[in-house]
Amino acid sequence: MLDTLMTTAAGALSATVGVLVGGIVTRSAQDRQWSRDQQLAAYQELLGHYARFTMELRRAHGDRRGWDYDWGEWSAALMRASLVAPAEVAAAIHEFGLAVDTFLDQVARTRGPLTNPLPPDEFEQARQAPARAQVQLVNAIRRSLSADRRGIPFPIGG
Repeated sequence: MLDTLMTTAAGALSATVGVLVGGIVTRSAQDRQWSRDQQLAAYQELLGHYARFTMELRRAHGDRRGWDYDWGEWSAALMRASLVAPAEVAAAIHEFGLAVDTFLDQVARTRGPLTNPLPPDEFEQARQAPARAQVQLVNAIRRSLSADRRGIPFPIGG
C-alpha cells in the first residue's frame, strides 16, 4: 500500500512539475514573440515614414512644388523603434536619424523645392548618406531578429 501511495505521489509531483515547467517555457516563448512583433511593427513604421517623406521630397523638387510632412510622427517613430530595439539596433537607429537629419538640411531646410530645387543627380547624391545608414539599420534589424548574418548590400525604398 505504501509503495502504491509513493508511486502515485511521485507521479502526481512529476506531472505538476511538468505542467509548471511547460507553463514557464510557454510564457517565455510568448513574451519573446510579443517583443519581436512589437519590434517589427516599430521598424516597419520607421522605415515607412522614411520612404514616404523621401519620395515626397523627391517629387517636390522634381515638380518645383511645396510639400509638407508630419515631423512629429517621424520623431515619434524614431522614439518607438528605439524603445523596443536591442542596443545594437538602437545605435543604428540613432545613426540613421542623424543621416536623415543631414539629408533634410541639404534638401529641405537650405534648398527649398520652390525656390532652389535640386536636380535629380544632386538629390540622389544628398540621399546617399541616409541610404547607407538605412542599409546598416536594416542589417542590424535582420541580425537581431534572425540568424541572417550576411545582410543586404543595397538600400530599399526612398
